[in-house]
Amino acid sequence: MRVEQLQAFLAIAETGSFQQAARKCCVTQSTVSRQIQALETDLGLELFHRTGQAKLTLAGERLLPRARKICQEWQTATQEITDLLAGKQPELCVAAIHSLCAYYLPPVLQKFCHDYPDVQLRVTSLGSDRALKVLNDGLVDLAIVMNNPLLTASKEMVVEVLYDEPIEVLTAANHPLAQYESIPWSELIHHPQVVFKDGYGMQRLIQDRFESLEATLRSVLEVNTLDAFRGVVRQGELVALLPYSALVEARHDSTLAVRPLASNVNGSWGDGLSLTRQVVMVTTQDRLLIPPIKHFWQLVQENIGGGEGGRGGVPTNNQ
Repeated sequence: MRVEQLQAFLAIAETGSFQQAARKCCVTQSTVSRQIQALETDLGLELFHRTGQAKLTLAGERLLPRARKICQEWQTATQEITDLLAGKQPELCVAAIHSLCAYYLPPVLQKFCHDYPDVQLRVTSLGSDRALKVLNDGLVDLAIVMNNPLLTASKEMVVEVLYDEPIEVLTAANHPLAQYESIPWSELIHHPQVVFKDGYGMQRLIQDRFESLEATLRSVLEVNTLDAFRGVVRQGELVALLPYSALVEARHDSTLAVRPLASNVNGSWGDGLSLTRQVVMVTTQDRLLIPPIKHFWQLVQENIGGGEGGRGGVPTNNQ
């Protein structure tokens, strides 16, 4: 059974004539006849009495309301897809890591809302693993996250590298580690830390680094907002390893100190080991065919990525 067969059936039922139905469907009468014969063969019953006027049989009367519903659904579906390809979608959903939502994404959001005022833009701040999961589940159209090749390896995924940024140490201004211009790993490992909750890429990155150093991460508290990190560290005892872009406000807070990790090799255990994270934008091949999604993708490339006009590499405070 094919949709055009049902459309021919409806046209005959409405006009009472194979000839008029052919005109309505913009095909020849022989084409309409073949479509009805094929439909009747599939169903095993005749749908019309072949008299002077095409009149529905009992089987035809039973089929009529169902055929109308099927053809209406088909028309609705094809119109929605046509609108989608024309950029007429009701909303665009984005999942992004906290630091990007707070500081680097707002100009992109404003520009997109100006360019597509009829598209409702919805942005959710999530950890990287969770953001990629909701993307895979079809709950968002695009994710901007910390790179995790294990979760973006499928062929339908499109991954755009935006920038790499260093991980730095956040301490209270009066914390012993704040005396260092750059903090050696050999000192850092002895201090208790506040970390992101399980499921966040940053927690996995830090844990992997400590394991590679054969050291124990003294994780005594888990939080999931930048405000919480600053508030806890400000109390004086705990420290945190956070990406550069998550420390914008902390750099202007006199009660806090931000220090890079030591990059010079001076013979001490663990020194000279830099730590960075890579931020990427992810969507699927089919979504990039939709104009609003493609436009948002390009805006992020231009304003946050490494392309012309983008940040490229480490974001800076005045950008």
